[in-house]
Amino acid sequence: MGERKGVNKYYPPDFNPEKHGSLNRYHKSHPLRERARKLSQGILIIRFEMPYNIWCDGCKNHIGMGVRYNAEKKKVGNYYTTPIYRFRMKCHLCVNYIEMQTDPANCDYVIVSGAQRKEERWDMADNEQVLTTEHEKKQKLETDAMFRLEHGEADRSTLKKALPTLSHIQEAQSAWKDDFALNSMLRKRFREKKKALQEEEERDQALQAKASLAIPLVPETEDDRRLAALLKFHTLDCAWGWWAWA
Repeated sequence: MGERKGVNKYYPPDFNPEKHGSLNRYHKSHPLRERARKLSQGILIIRFEMPYNIWCDGCKNHIGMGVRYNAEKKKVGNYYTTPIYRFRMKCHLCVNYIEMQTDPANCDYVIVSGAQRKEERWDMADNEQVLTTEHEKKQKLETDAMFRLEHGEADRSTLKKALPTLSHIQEAQSAWKDDFALNSMLRKRFREKKKALQEEEERDQALQAKASLAIPLVPETEDDRRLAALLKFHTLDCAWGWWAWA
């Protein structure tokens, strides 16, 4: 917002670049404007999006995931070298304030006060998902040879159980690997089917023109062919000769 004055190429007559340095310093304003009004307290106003569904403790209403708020962002600590940020925002349905902060250890957000999380979580281990190695476990793998051996055996056992599923997935992927050949085969079948339909349409049009028919013809079936083979037609001459002889 502050750089718009520079973009507009407007410099006041008393602007001195050696004295003021920038337009923001000249106007005695911060580049972030209202977002930086509490920057002296270590607080920055940001646009925060609710990471999951919650229940507000003030009005007891449900707040869905993805609802956005103007939140006060503040650094409250570190997890090793990763900073931990806390966000404070006011509920849009009441006067209650909600505080949340990041949880780098679990790659998640935790509620500090003002709300309750709607429980929709699942256990990653039960769903056989890949888990991140914890710091203590990583250190133990590097220092304890016996624990490293046991961990390796467990990994090999898990791989052995998953091999049939992996083989099935690989076979399914290999069946669709050659996209050009599959595409060529499908296009060939489509051309053959289209050609057969055109030939059938031409035969129907010829028959309609010969018999002076203006009605659409239905496709011929095996029962129609068998019934037609049982019928015998005679000309008028043959029929008159049989009547005279009788």
